[in-house]
Amino acid sequence: MEKLLWWLIAGKRGGINRARIIKALAKRPYNTHQLSEELNLDYKTVRHHVKILEENNVIKPTGDTYGKLYFLSKELKENYDIFEKIWDKIKS
Repeated sequence: MEKLLWWLIAGKRGGINRARIIKALAKRPYNTHQLSEELNLDYKTVRHHVKILEENNVIKPTGDTYGKLYFLSKELKENYDIFEKIWDKIKS
C-alpha cells in the first residue's frame, strides 16, 4: 500500500488533489458533486481523480450511479498512518 500511495500522491500529476479527496473522505462520505464543492474543484477533475482512486482500491463507492457515496477502502483505513506520513512530506 505504501508504494501505491507514493505513486498516486507524489509520483503522478494531480496527486495533491487525490490526497485532498482522501483527507475529505476520512472525515465523512461524499459524492463527487459534494467533493467538488467541498474542495473547490471542477466536477470533471474530481470525477477523474475519484476514478483513479477507485481503480486502485483506495476508495470504494456505495449507492447508485449519480448519488454514489465514496468511502475510504478497508485497505486504506488500515494503512491511513502511511498516507498521513506521505501527506506530511508532500505538503511541506
